[in-house]
Amino acid sequence: MEFFKIRRDIPFMRHALVFNLVSLLTFLAAVFFLFSRGLHLSVEFTGGTLMEVSYAQPADLNAIRASVAKLGLNDVQVQNFGTARDVLIRMPVQKGVSSAQQSDRVMAELKTSDASARMRRTEFVGPQVGDELAADGLKALAFVVVGIMIYLAIRFEWKYAVAAIVANLHDVIIILGFFAFFQWEFSLPVLAAVLAVLGYSVNESVVIFDRIRENFRRYRKMTTVEIIDNAITSTISRTIITHGSTQLMVLSMLLFGGATLHYFALALTIGILFGIYSSVFVAAAIAMWLGIKREDLIKAPARKEGDPKDPNAGATV
Repeated sequence: MEFFKIRRDIPFMRHALVFNLVSLLTFLAAVFFLFSRGLHLSVEFTGGTLMEVSYAQPADLNAIRASVAKLGLNDVQVQNFGTARDVLIRMPVQKGVSSAQQSDRVMAELKTSDASARMRRTEFVGPQVGDELAADGLKALAFVVVGIMIYLAIRFEWKYAVAAIVANLHDVIIILGFFAFFQWEFSLPVLAAVLAVLGYSVNESVVIFDRIRENFRRYRKMTTVEIIDNAITSTISRTIITHGSTQLMVLSMLLFGGATLHYFALALTIGILFGIYSSVFVAAAIAMWLGIKREDLIKAPARKEGDPKDPNAGATV
């Protein structure tokens, strides 16, 4: 399905160098902020106190956050757990205050707002668990990257695999750079969003690469640059439909999903926008500069012995 069809190819690759210089500067800025400011890690990674509280009626999460904020606790996560009457509260470690003292203070404050509040359980998440989660997250990211490279190298050719991975890592680093610069909280849902962006971005790259391969077979007189421009132009309608509908859903989560989904949706929003950009201007351009050509994708059929086209066919000994 196409909303519109562009009759004349847009010369995307003519400006590839300029756009990639902008990408490089953005990438370097993201790396700088990651090293200089670092990520503002959530309780899952740094350790802290976890409380599960139940109410007699559906809990007002905003009122609970306001009550906890009165105690001077920052970076507290409040979300429903199971039902609308059950609430999960995650609090960072406080110097000089034990986990039991912290949970008692919070429960006392919650009871002043709603006497039906009952503590169901409380536990302490140590920093060691957080370190394990961080290590597992890095392993997951590495496995995803390696898996994508193997898949693209098998389906297309190694030049396409390298181009796609550079573009995907470009998206991931820029997302992390935003979180480091603004010191937004980096939690497990945000990590899940980053991994989702990897898969989402590579899907757009695969669509463009597949059209490039199809064009190499169809248009034999076109240059590589013309082939790439035609492939990107012919998939614009599909890109707008796919990414536009996805972005509307993610924006609805960002605007109406509340504090629980805010940073998750924010990471997806940034990732989808840069994923479109990187698939067109980064992945395709890098593949072009690596020297992709028709022979990389279309192998000449093997000639059989005795083929009349074989120069040695019919020769006498």
